[in-house]
Amino acid sequence: MNEPNEKYGGPRTESGRTRDSIDFGEKVYDEHGDELGTVRGLEEDGFFVTTREGMGALSVEHSRSGHDFGEAHLMWRCTDCGEMGKIDEGLPGTCPNCGTEKENLMWWTED
Repeated sequence: MNEPNEKYGGPRTESGRTRDSIDFGEKVYDEHGDELGTVRGLEEDGFFVTTREGMGALSVEHSRSGHDFGEAHLMWRCTDCGEMGKIDEGLPGTCPNCGTEKENLMWWTED
């Protein structure tokens, strides 16, 4: 399961999927089979990983600036058009503004 990916030789998920098919919330491993973390965001050139566990990994609790600086709100943002929206039950399947795929949406914090 954690053998190097022959096609890419790089990060892949616990189910063996490569970076081209990685989805949010999946654990990813390096070419040696060591866990890197859980996918927290995707963009054209790669993905963002968190090492935190559970739903806290997808929350903004560890990203807040503190009470002196206000609170950050977890949202999604389109990397193509910049559209932003609230996260009700995860990311939308496509951007409602430009129609780009989910892979071009990322978690975003907003004051």
